[in-house]
Amino acid sequence: MKLMLFVAAFLAVALFILAARNIKSTVPDSNRDYMDPLPPALRMVWPLVRILAFHLGERFPTDILEYYYRQMRRSGVAYLMTADEFVGLKILGGVTAVGVAALIMWLLEAFDPLYLPFALVLGWTMPSLSLRDRRKRREALILKQLPTFLDFLTMAVQAGMNLSGALNQAIEKGPAGPLKIELEKVIRDIRAGMHRVDALRAMAERIELKEVTSFVTAVAQAEKTGSSLGETLKIQADQRRVERFQRAEKMAMEAPVKLIFPLVVFIFPMTFIVLGFPIAMKFLYEM
Repeated sequence: MKLMLFVAAFLAVALFILAARNIKSTVPDSNRDYMDPLPPALRMVWPLVRILAFHLGERFPTDILEYYYRQMRRSGVAYLMTADEFVGLKILGGVTAVGVAALIMWLLEAFDPLYLPFALVLGWTMPSLSLRDRRKRREALILKQLPTFLDFLTMAVQAGMNLSGALNQAIEKGPAGPLKIELEKVIRDIRAGMHRVDALRAMAERIELKEVTSFVTAVAQAEKTGSSLGETLKIQADQRRVERFQRAEKMAMEAPVKLIFPLVVFIFPMTFIVLGFPIAMKFLYEM
C-alpha cells in the first residue's frame, strides 16, 4: 500500500512538473532591457508572475489595467513591471495566501473553509497596499524637494540661462530622489525632440500632484505670454515653500489627536493597573 502511495505521489509530482514546463513554454520571454531590475524577492517568483500575467492578467478589462498602470506610474514602478504583470502578482498573492491559510489550519487541526475567502482577499490586496504606501512616500518626497529644485531653476534662469539649461543645472546640483528622476526624463524628452513645455506637462501627468501641475502651468503661461520666467519661478518657489511649512504645521497639530487612541487604549489602562495592583492586594490580605 505504501509503495502504491509513493508511486502515485511520484507520478503526480512528475505530471505537475511536466504541465508547468508546458505552460511556461507557451509564455513568451519578456524583454527587460529597458526595464528597472527586479528586487531579489520578486525575482524568485517572477516566472510564476509571468505565467499568470500571460494567461490571466491580459484578459482583465482595459479600464482596470489602465487604472493599475496609472497607480504604478504615480508610484514610480511603471518601468519595473507592466499592468498585466501587476495583476499576475496580485493573483499569485491571493493564491499564496489561501495556501498558507489552509496549511496553518491543517497544522492546527481546525480547518474552516470560511477563512479561505478572507485569505484570498488579503493576498489580492497586499500588492495594492504596498503600491499605495510607496506612492505616498514618493509624493511626500517630491513635495519636500520641489522648493529646492525651484530655487535652483530660479537662480539659473536669473543668471541668464534658458529653461533647458536651468533644468540641467537643477539636476546636477539638486538632491537625489524621485523629482530628480522625473526631471531627467524631461531632459531626455527634450533631447528627443519634444517641446520643453510639452515635456513638463508629460511630467505633471506622470506625477499627478497639484503643486507640480501648478508649476508647469505657470511656466507654460510665462512661455506663452513672454513674461519673466525668473520672476514666475521665484513666485512658485516661495509659494511651494509656504505650502511645505503649512503641511509641517498641520502634521504637528494632528499629532496630539493621533496620540489619544494609544493613550486611552494602552497607556492609561497599564498605568491604572500598576497603581491599583498594590492597593488591591493590600485589601485582599486585610480581608
